[in-house]
Amino acid sequence: MDFAQRAIDLARQNVAEGGRPFATVIVKNGEILAESPNKVAQTNDPTAHAEILAIREACAKLGTEHLTGTTIYVLAHPCPMCLGSLYYCSPDEVVFLTTRDAYEPYYVDDRKHFELDSFYAEFAKPWNERRLPMRHESREDAVEVYRFWRERESGERRVADTPTTV
Repeated sequence: MDFAQRAIDLARQNVAEGGRPFATVIVKNGEILAESPNKVAQTNDPTAHAEILAIREACAKLGTEHLTGTTIYVLAHPCPMCLGSLYYCSPDEVVFLTTRDAYEPYYVDDRKHFELDSFYAEFAKPWNERRLPMRHESREDAVEVYRFWRERESGERRVADTPTTV
């Protein structure tokens, strides 16, 4: 099966049904594990991106938050939210089928506090220099939640079975 073509077909169908032009297909062992188009327009949920929805489905099926052993096909280079999610779920590979430069004449998705062209520079700024208003309110009892978690995890600081680079 051509998994890249499946992502294209899902995105095209989503547009035909009034949705946005994005889709994701997650493959493991040569089979589709999960797939989804973007559902933001249909649900009014700004987190209902194709990558997020497909990752949720795949992780639920596997009973883990880790998608090692998978290849994830996405229609476009992932947005910052989806890119973060892809890093967190640890697939073996992400294949994107278009660049922003290629689709920009037809679709743009800039938002109040960032434009896609400048987001990565914005994200790299110290939190108090970002366009998104942020305030740090230090609370020791907030840190206590992490101490409690470490105690419950027998002194471990990492989530068990998390793939790491070391």
